[in-house]
Amino acid sequence: MRFRHRDGSTVHLAYCTNVHPAEDLDGIIAQFDRYAVPIRQRLEVERLGLGLWLARDVATALVEDDTALARLRTELAARGLEVVTLNGFPYRGFQRSVVKHAVYRPDWSERARLDYTLDLAKLLSQLLPEDVTDGSVSTLPLGWGAWWSEHHHTRALAHLTELADGLARTAASEGRSVRVGLEPEPGCVLETTEQLVGALSGTDTEHLGICLDTCHVAVAFENPHRALRRLHEAGLPVVKTQASCALRVDNPRDPAQRAELNSFVEPRFLHQTQQSGDGVRRAADDLDLALAGELSGDQPWRVHFHTPLHTAPGASLRGTHDVLDETLRSLLGEHTAHTRHVEVETYTWDVLPDSGEHPASIGAGIAAELDWARRRLLALGLTEEGR
Repeated sequence: MRFRHRDGSTVHLAYCTNVHPAEDLDGIIAQFDRYAVPIRQRLEVERLGLGLWLARDVATALVEDDTALARLRTELAARGLEVVTLNGFPYRGFQRSVVKHAVYRPDWSERARLDYTLDLAKLLSQLLPEDVTDGSVSTLPLGWGAWWSEHHHTRALAHLTELADGLARTAASEGRSVRVGLEPEPGCVLETTEQLVGALSGTDTEHLGICLDTCHVAVAFENPHRALRRLHEAGLPVVKTQASCALRVDNPRDPAQRAELNSFVEPRFLHQTQQSGDGVRRAADDLDLALAGELSGDQPWRVHFHTPLHTAPGASLRGTHDVLDETLRSLLGEHTAHTRHVEVETYTWDVLPDSGEHPASIGAGIAAELDWARRRLLALGLTEEGR
């Protein structure tokens, strides 16, 4: 889905396919028919954007086989689907029964992460629609904080330098620019925009920037307007925005809220939980640990659990829609568009409490989220193209 901003630029809206488990080309194409095409039809649009997730093995196969890559381009076009952004955060196995900390491996201290990201940039330069010259790839914020050392950091920064050089070469050879955005996340080496600004100070901001996930902004209790001003002053571009909501727990001592919160404890994904009070932010690595006593209940909590945009997460719990709205308003509600790629990233559909979701229900939910995001963009003064 494409929108025209008042400054004349095109803003792309997509949904992220890391919600789907396929990690080979046949499986990815099958999921176009199972999910993406019905979603496009529900939204009554000629063209639906995908924030495509290509796991390591399928990315390797596509890089090594021009015929397979041509097939992917053809299958996308035949279904009215387009790709301007890739999610390069999960390496593989993102929908396994247990993911947790494995999503942070390999990290940016490891050569495998660099090679994977460069492969994604090459693939995206070939997948971009004919009339689009700029793509984006999101990636992890260096690695998981508890594992990190000065040695890791030195190697990671060296790999980011190689990444920027490689992106410049790809742009020169393909005539299309692909930028990579590091995605701050609670518990990681770079948890906040302030930490990212410090880490990327003096780097190549033509090819590197931030992927701003609004769920993560909320969990870290960041003020979106101040965060974006900080990025602007540092010259760091928002190469991609992930429209997502966290769980908001206003009174963790309340029995009703605590009971509902217990239903969100699940074994697959990590749900970092944070509270803020007296100017101090405290954290637990996962929701079950917070509930077990690692966080007190006398201050509000926010939980890294991506919840659907178009609905409340429960009877007594709320989503962080205020943070999402403020972020979109700061990015796109003024005279200049400060981001051009917006990706709805709710990857948790089948681990939501009482989910048991049928594929058609998941597709209907994603379509409802995209429609919610569409209406927010229209309310900010953007106009939808092709309608």
